[in-house]
Amino acid sequence: MDTLIHDLRDITIRSISVSEMDNNVYLLTAKATGAQLLIDAADDLPAIQGMLQDAAADTAATPNLALIATTHQHWDHVRALPALVEATGAPTAAGADDAEALPLTVGRSLEHGDTCAVDGFEVTAVHLRGHTPGSIAFVYENPEGPAHIFSGDSLFPGGVGNTQKDPARFTSLINDVAARLFEAYPDDTVVHPGHGSPTTLGAERPHLEEWRARGW
Repeated sequence: MDTLIHDLRDITIRSISVSEMDNNVYLLTAKATGAQLLIDAADDLPAIQGMLQDAAADTAATPNLALIATTHQHWDHVRALPALVEATGAPTAAGADDAEALPLTVGRSLEHGDTCAVDGFEVTAVHLRGHTPGSIAFVYENPEGPAHIFSGDSLFPGGVGNTQKDPARFTSLINDVAARLFEAYPDDTVVHPGHGSPTTLGAERPHLEEWRARGW
């Protein structure tokens, strides 16, 4: 069930899919220090704990879950969050405009451009307004190779996230995705969505105007 999807210079990236919603849970581990960042404690605490155990092989240091970051408030992305915090004592972070809707008190509310640092690496918070008010993508800038975007439900292969046919929300999301992801990062950037398979910005870029025209 656990998959090591990227073995980079400084970190590893693991992913599991949980629940009937096929939610992706991502774990970034610093090779030098053992510090870990988990993105979206979506469901299935035993499976998440299994991934944490497997990731001990990714570092010579003692693994330490240093931060649990949440991409957005929707229930299917946070079902295991309270239990994981209780089990590990790890601090939490989420977008400022979604934080109050989470099923616990969030330790750190993130604004656009904030960085989340653990011992050995950091990710940047990119606010993508539309799927939810406080949706955040987390971007890891790989010092040797393409960047990695953990996009939550804001960007998928084939389109942006669901905005419930609300034209204002769709326009907000497509504009943020275009300006803050496609204009900010090159084609080889890897996109890890909240559900389903990864893609790259280069694979999706030719379709941006098609998405805008269709309105979803």
